[in-house]
Amino acid sequence: MANDIQDNAPDEQPTGADLTELEVLRQKVDELQKSADTLKDQLLRKAAEFENYKRRSETDYVNLIRNANEGLMKVLIPILNDFVRSLKSASDQKENEPFYKGIELVYNKFQKVLESYGLQPFESVGKPFDVEYHDALLQVPRNDIPSNTIIEEVERGYKLNDKILRHAKVIVSTHADPQPNADTVPNNGDAKEIEKN
Repeated sequence: MANDIQDNAPDEQPTGADLTELEVLRQKVDELQKSADTLKDQLLRKAAEFENYKRRSETDYVNLIRNANEGLMKVLIPILNDFVRSLKSASDQKENEPFYKGIELVYNKFQKVLESYGLQPFESVGKPFDVEYHDALLQVPRNDIPSNTIIEEVERGYKLNDKILRHAKVIVSTHADPQPNADTVPNNGDAKEIEKN
């Protein structure tokens, strides 16, 4: 019976040579695991970079298609402005009523074609001045309206889809300076007298 117990006993403990071989194999497994983790991390990063690149490319392509007519629209805007000026000057002349109506029809068709391609004028008069939309040509002192309010549009502004194609050229209000008080502001003669003293 004692012999049976000895036969069923577990194998002997590994020797020194077996331990070093086992340690070497464990180190290699650890190194391979670290290498696999690094490669997995790199793969995930590259996949994310590719998705971002793909998304950016799609957005750029959509914007390119959407604003492909930008150059043409910039060339046509001055012609549209000429139509507006012609209609304003001809509106007072009653003897050319049929000619005026014909020009007005052509202008309306031209404007609708440009609008169908995304060109939209934007209103400025009565709105606050905004550097994103307007170029200020002049500031006029006014007390009847708030400061930095657009009082006149010299040249209309346009957007192509949501992009500003041309800023509106405008005249902006500013606060009127109060009349200078003679007691507080020296005139030129007083200034010369002060310099002499």
